[in-house]
Amino acid sequence: MGALAACGSGTAEAHSYPVSFSDTEWRKRLGPAAFHILREKGTERPFTSPLLNEHRKGTFICAADGNRLFASETKYDSGTGWPSFWKPFPGAVATSTDFDIGYPRTEVHCTRCGGHLGHVFRDGPKPTGLRYCMNGLALAFVPG
Repeated sequence: MGALAACGSGTAEAHSYPVSFSDTEWRKRLGPAAFHILREKGTERPFTSPLLNEHRKGTFICAADGNRLFASETKYDSGTGWPSFWKPFPGAVATSTDFDIGYPRTEVHCTRCGGHLGHVFRDGPKPTGLRYCMNGLALAFVPG
């Protein structure tokens, strides 16, 4: 359970974002599993994402709206079972505090659609010391 708690669960808060759809439209666009993660703050099981082992040069984008989130050069193996990064693109993500599992964590979401991506922790590598622990289903990869 501890590993599962590392990337979160709960219900997303309502905010206004540049990319916005009704829940019905989001469900159609995303499918059940991605909808649960991106719109309901769910968490995928660790070590299940194909993006965990994605090592090509490219860009990781938001699966909901295509917003550029992370450069492949910032991805690293954290050993947690989720794709992890030490730095997002400027302005790509925002954070908020959630108490979904009884103590505060820093939730990470897409600045364009508000989709839940995962959480950020202060146990990452240099130069930032941050670990952006992301759900693979919240991301897509664009090689190049």
